Amino acid sequence: MERVRIEIRGIVQGVGFRPFIHRLVAERGLNGYIKNTSSGVELELEGPEAALERFLEELPRRAPALAVIESVETRRLDGLAGYQGFEIRRSRTDPLRDTLISPDICVCEDCLRELRDPADRRYRYPFINCTNCGPRFTIIKDVPYDRAKTSMEAFPMCPDCSREYHDIENRRYHAQPDCCPDCGPRVFYLDGQGREQPGDAIERARALLKSGGILAVKGLGGIHLACSCESGETARLLRQRKQRDEKPFALMCRDAAAARELCLVSPAEEKLLTSRQRPIVLLKKRRPGWEAFSENGRIGVMLPYTPLHVLLMGEDLPQLVMTSANLSDLPILTQNKEAVERLRGIADGFLLHDRDIQTRCDDSLCWELDGEAYFARRSRGYVPYPVQVPGCRGGILACGAEQKASFCLSRGEHVFPSQHIGDLKNLETLEHYEQQIRHFERLFDIRPELLACDLHPDYLSTAYALRRGEEEGLPVIQVQHHHAHMAACMADNGLQGPVIGLIWDGTGLGPDGTAWGGECLVGDYERFERFASLRPLRLIGGDKAVWEPERTAWFLLQDAGCDTGAVENGALYEAVLRSGLNCPVSTGMGRLFDGVSALLGIKRRCSYEGQGAILLEAAAGESGEAYPFTLDGEPLRFDWRPMVRALTADRARGVPAGLCAAKFMNTLIEMAAACCLAASRATGIQDVVLSGGSFQNMYLMERLPGALRARGLRPWHHRRVSANDEGISLGQLMVAQARAKGEETHVPCGTPEINRG
Repeated sequence: MERVRIEIRGIVQGVGFRPFIHRLVAERGLNGYIKNTSSGVELELEGPEAALERFLEELPRRAPALAVIESVETRRLDGLAGYQGFEIRRSRTDPLRDTLISPDICVCEDCLRELRDPADRRYRYPFINCTNCGPRFTIIKDVPYDRAKTSMEAFPMCPDCSREYHDIENRRYHAQPDCCPDCGPRVFYLDGQGREQPGDAIERARALLKSGGILAVKGLGGIHLACSCESGETARLLRQRKQRDEKPFALMCRDAAAARELCLVSPAEEKLLTSRQRPIVLLKKRRPGWEAFSENGRIGVMLPYTPLHVLLMGEDLPQLVMTSANLSDLPILTQNKEAVERLRGIADGFLLHDRDIQTRCDDSLCWELDGEAYFARRSRGYVPYPVQVPGCRGGILACGAEQKASFCLSRGEHVFPSQHIGDLKNLETLEHYEQQIRHFERLFDIRPELLACDLHPDYLSTAYALRRGEEEGLPVIQVQHHHAHMAACMADNGLQGPVIGLIWDGTGLGPDGTAWGGECLVGDYERFERFASLRPLRLIGGDKAVWEPERTAWFLLQDAGCDTGAVENGALYEAVLRSGLNCPVSTGMGRLFDGVSALLGIKRRCSYEGQGAILLEAAAGESGEAYPFTLDGEPLRFDWRPMVRALTADRARGVPAGLCAAKFMNTLIEMAAACCLAASRATGIQDVVLSGGSFQNMYLMERLPGALRARGLRPWHHRRVSANDEGISLGQLMVAQARAKGEETHVPCGTPEINRG
């Protein structure tokens, strides 16, 4: 007979782990106890040595599907305690918290069967859940994960739910959000003026949708605006009311079959759609059209992930628009009262409930690439699960950039990227950003000792880092934007470097004070060199060029020696360029995409970021041809002028815009491969990381890795964080850690550290 203490870390709370242990202990005839701690779970067991060994062997193999066991520490204890049976003890809060928290999980098949069973006491109850599904991250206030520390604290269990909760044979044994119509949250329906209406709330909401109305519906991590897809007129009305002229809407489809009515769905994409994370998956349209929902070649589709969504769609609403209820770049709404006030005049009705959303969390958004999620937005269903980075140290807060803001906190080898925050351009988003940093620090017991941020002095994330560093006496390391992108992709793939970094995006402040964005870097976490870059563009009117790509198109023509006479306002642009006022230099690849999109007549003025590039990709036809280009100078410069001249000649001959778009992107692929091969020959490095928002172009991502492999190089793309600026905080964290190894790299607060290569 022996007695052992076992400490298990990972995602082991809120996933049915203690009931699983209870059953496994009973099978082996062991006695003792288990309890949640702030670090995971703790067990003390005693029994025959062989039974204990068998228990430890079976533990990882038979763990619940949602559990993630990261470590098991076993210590033999002296003597026996004389335990009689096995008990689940009250959770213990330790001074040091070291637990992981499960993301929100879609409703499981067992709960769906009960939801649809008229004989079940939870028939059509929109908050049905069990240990295998339901809310987690969005309802947690603190750890350890117990009901009293969640939004469910306001709903004491009824006797029936309590019996389930304490019955080891029940699927809801120790399920913290367990509830039923007698004791749980309630759903209610309000009209467009915010007045509660009698009757079945869900049926009233369904009637509104079927009549062509717009519904505000409260989900797990925020409130959505929904409407039927039967007619594009309702979607156009929603655009008008929400002032969202052209940006694509996400759709919720009843099931994969309903998604296939609209889109081409591969087996790998269907696996993503039906996964327990239930992200929005960007799928190719089955046929042209559906411009009311998405003007480009793809539609963002997700499946229902809560019982409320399942009931709302029923059997007769196969597709719904389901877009975040936020206005003017503000965070997604979560509070009932605020939603009624802000959405009055937009929503014709409100389907709300009285369970508080503790943490707002937008839907995740991804493509399928190489059989896995390739993120545009990593949020609900994935956060707060950490990225494990071997060799990482704890106590670092990386504050991210401005667009698609996120932050990262590290604790040992665990790096916790935040959920999608939004663009840090207003007070409301900044308050949400700062509140979430405090929430993560509390949940994961991380006290930052080092801060990292972008070089750009005007980013609110930079201002936050510098201010906090000064207030708390913490060192701050500022990291060049594209170096952070490179480091993020390295960490995402477990690379130590050195690597070649192909970093393409819209803009980021370079150490020379100009806007970078079409870069080939060589380096590691600590340092980098600029090996190659795009021939600089002049942005006529500064930021106006982002929203009016015809300005860049005019410059491309002018610099390439082509006729600019056909460009509207060309005389004005020439006068501005000659004056030298507000015509900053940029090597941004995103700006080149914008300019070519306008040259081809695809998009001359944009209503959302990256619209020209997105539509150019969507317009591309099939072609294996490319335009001419040159690579010369030191650092190497991709001279796009031969390409512009050839493209202009194609258009003059009547070559379709779609064919020209394909040839343009083929040129970029050829240029990138040639550039990386030159870097490899100069340095001996074969690993190439691809990062930056331009690598959200799936035409490039489906072809460029193969072109690199054909030249003997090893391409790496993002897998666990986004390629866009949302993933940049991970890179900032890794660069800051590398530089902080020497005292000289600790930068006094307020003093930017500029890596000059």
